[in-house]
Amino acid sequence: MKIVRVDSEVDDITYGAVEPEGIRLHRGSPFVAWEPTDTLIRWQEARLLAPVIPTKIVAVGKNYADHAAEMDSDLPERPILFMKPPTSVIGPLQAIRLPPDSQEVHHEAELAVVMGRVTRDIAVEDVGPHILGYTAANDVTARDLQRLDGQWTRAKGYDTFLPLGPVIDTELDPQESLSIVCRVNDEVRQSGVTGDLVFGIGEIVSYISRVMTLLPGDVILTGTPAGVGPIEDGDRVEVEIEGIGLLLNPVVAR
Repeated sequence: MKIVRVDSEVDDITYGAVEPEGIRLHRGSPFVAWEPTDTLIRWQEARLLAPVIPTKIVAVGKNYADHAAEMDSDLPERPILFMKPPTSVIGPLQAIRLPPDSQEVHHEAELAVVMGRVTRDIAVEDVGPHILGYTAANDVTARDLQRLDGQWTRAKGYDTFLPLGPVIDTELDPQESLSIVCRVNDEVRQSGVTGDLVFGIGEIVSYISRVMTLLPGDVILTGTPAGVGPIEDGDRVEVEIEGIGLLLNPVVAR
């Protein structure tokens, strides 16, 4: 199933499921209880929003060997964790806004895990049923501020610095080595596969759950492949993940 969150002409903001003819609106949410309605809307009647607004976003740094190399870093012995605020989340077609504090903002295409259950201190082999599905993400980063501060909160935390979408795919299997591509103005900048993750999905979720309780709707960013680079006012950034689809966001100066 492909789950979307929409603002439609027919209803207010609600969840829906993608069908061949359009989007089937649902009551409730996929994280608690939901049921299909009789309302099927056409794509042109809906504006896709970020598929989830999480209570927290936990990200894993340097989780692709080629990206660690381009950042002149060794591979970590354990997952490196950092967090982004929920206020950084935007949806498809919403603008990434460049802050005046930074002169070097980068794109980072990533596979994102969307949690479906309360998850705490879980074993690697038990992670699967706790995941609702997967979506595409762009972990936008002010690289100059990251170097300046020596830690990542400000560089990763600006409003609009986490595009998510367009759907949550509940049947995706990242172990199938799915392609991840980032384009800027149609130029391919990043091209990788999920099979190259240093720490796999099960390892990541289990590791994080031993630190903090994950709640339904929380998002985990799994890392980015090599090729990160600058985005500027007027650019169009695309993150495309096999099985999920295309996440497109324009870039504007504040």
